[in-house]
Amino acid sequence: MTGSIYQFPVSQLLTYGDCLELPRWPEELDYLPLGFGPEHVPELVRMAMDDDLLWADSDGLEVWAPIHAWRVLGQLRAEAAVEPLLTLLHLVDDQNNDWVDEELPQVFAMIGPAAIEPLAAYLRDPSHGTWACIAAVDSLGAIGKEHPEARDACVAALTGILEDFEDNDRSVNAFIISGLLDLKAVQTAQLMERAFAADAVDLSVVGDWEEVQIAMGWKIARETPVPEGGWFGAEARREELVEAAARVEQNRARPPANKSRAKAKARRKQAKKSRRKNRKR
Repeated sequence: MTGSIYQFPVSQLLTYGDCLELPRWPEELDYLPLGFGPEHVPELVRMAMDDDLLWADSDGLEVWAPIHAWRVLGQLRAEAAVEPLLTLLHLVDDQNNDWVDEELPQVFAMIGPAAIEPLAAYLRDPSHGTWACIAAVDSLGAIGKEHPEARDACVAALTGILEDFEDNDRSVNAFIISGLLDLKAVQTAQLMERAFAADAVDLSVVGDWEEVQIAMGWKIARETPVPEGGWFGAEARREELVEAAARVEQNRARPPANKSRAKAKARRKQAKKSRRKNRKR
């Protein structure tokens, strides 16, 4: 049992259930009928960050409470939760926590434009890990898609980070470019081209500059062979990545505390690339 005390209705989340056995969130699962309102945001934030819960017995239900809490914060569009939730992103690198990686971008998208500048500031801090930064990049892309009125601000934020491509991790640059492609940010083409020319982009994520031009609709097909390290156009590689994604989903059927140490970072990378590539097929 956690040493922290939670009041009703937040206390309901301690025994609400295994997220893998509940309806899909947010499509089929609504927490707000449980009685949550803005006045519960501070206690929900405390639950989402509660180490006793994050490392609770993996056979119990309390280990799922932080996930329930951040989902509620997203549904409440709790702007006050943005900064605290950002401090959880390091768990993606430090503990291979795929629940943080997969769900916090959705939560930030629900909260909306108020999360843009904090996410951009997070990305500008060189002390943060690669996969934490990629989760922040995904969050900005998700906000831009969920809130069309904030698309330009998200594009500007991602562009501002990409401008430092020489100092960024190559994978972070690649996922930024992927996000800009999703947001159809054609105005960033010259910046993308410079990043590729400087060999500052992981080609296994979005391919090379030629593939980006195809994705943008400026080219119909490749004119050169797929470069070493690039995956686009290689069906066998795509199938391999799809299989890797399926393995990740199988491994995901574990409580957070166990799963977080069981995942290999390379496997997460393969699965994430697979999802992006299949979306563009």
